Amino acid sequence: MKPFLVICGFWGAVLLGAWIWINMDANPPPGRIAPDEPRQVEILERTWDRGDARFTALAQFDIRARVLSKNRYHFDPEADLSPLDLALGWGPMSDSRIVDEFSISQSQRFYFWRPKWGHNPPIPIPEVISHSANMHMIPANDGVMRTLFDVRVGELISLSGYLVQVNRPTGWKWRSSLSRTDTGAGACEVVWVDRAKREQVAE
Repeated sequence: MKPFLVICGFWGAVLLGAWIWINMDANPPPGRIAPDEPRQVEILERTWDRGDARFTALAQFDIRARVLSKNRYHFDPEADLSPLDLALGWGPMSDSRIVDEFSISQSQRFYFWRPKWGHNPPIPIPEVISHSANMHMIPANDGVMRTLFDVRVGELISLSGYLVQVNRPTGWKWRSSLSRTDTGAGACEVVWVDRAKREQVAE
């Protein structure tokens, strides 16, 4: 019994350490770690089906960005398609000197930010809006899903795929924004992710 308890204790500590590591935010150095704008190319509509959902590609989409926040969803109408949202930042919103001045959160498929300590925003609000976004992730396969689930807040991630509209026979529709400057309901990107790669930054 004692050897069994020792083994269980050891592996329990290993699993706990792994869980803490996965859930610990990365701490990238100051500077714009994702300086480039997302790449979006509108295309002729292309459609495909998965289950009862029909996907229509609205634009090719590639982005390399800092993960500002991530949130799992289990029970809302979109959860079977998109089990995870990532709030992403690029340009000034990938710089720790800027990001650390904000409190950032996600809830009910929205991304929220506010300056800490009641201070004024460190950059103009239009720059925050145009350089960060909440994106609904639709993984194309299990490998992409694992990458999205494993990425840590503060890390860089590169994504390639499509901005899409999703329709179901019931009349339900979910359409991606095609702008980086809109806000509010309908302003999030709905991203079919074909490829995802984590890119850790030296701390």
